[in-house]
Amino acid sequence: MADLHFELVTPEKLVFSEDVHMVVVPGTEGEFGVLAGHAAFMSTLRDGELAIYRSAGAAPEKVAVSGGFAEVSERGLTVLAESAG
Repeated sequence: MADLHFELVTPEKLVFSEDVHMVVVPGTEGEFGVLAGHAAFMSTLRDGELAIYRSAGAAPEKVAVSGGFAEVSERGLTVLAESAG
């Protein structure tokens, strides 16, 4: 399967911009995983951790986020967070 383009952005800077295998996002309605080819949608974020899987079977890289929203589109996943780190 093709890689997912993922960007994590805060008001201060672009934190992360890479092609990855999967990202698990802490949505306000629950966590959701995004792979390449995911249906388009938007969700608000709750405070929590993103789990970034750089490749299939890899251990996740965790990044704490607070507030904001996530958008899944044909271009990939963009998370706009109030803060990250």
